[in-house]
Amino acid sequence: QVPLVESGGGLVQAGGSLRLSCVASGSISNILTMGWYRQAPGKQRELVAVITSSGSTNYADSVKGRFTISRGNAKNTVYLEMNSLKPEDTAVYYCNAYTSLYYWGQGTQVTVSS
Repeated sequence: QVPLVESGGGLVQAGGSLRLSCVASGSISNILTMGWYRQAPGKQRELVAVITSSGSTNYADSVKGRFTISRGNAKNTVYLEMNSLKPEDTAVYYCNAYTSLYYWGQGTQVTVSS
């Protein structure tokens, strides 16, 4: 069973919006934080945004004011609302969940054309 399943990636023009979703399987319990990371070609994976079980959030400077992370009521779902997208946001976006272990999704491609 895949621990985390992402959806919502795609191709969008600069200035557009996308909403990513991630659902954690029932095999993962006691999730402390959920977050989104991204990896562009030739670059290291980097943190985009994270949200704790209490709702505290943290964002990379490059996305502050444009991206919003939120969790669903069931607490096993996390969303990333991405607005004012730029070509430099192009990357594979990975969902992450942390209990005492780290879990990762398979990634979803986001491509922003100029």
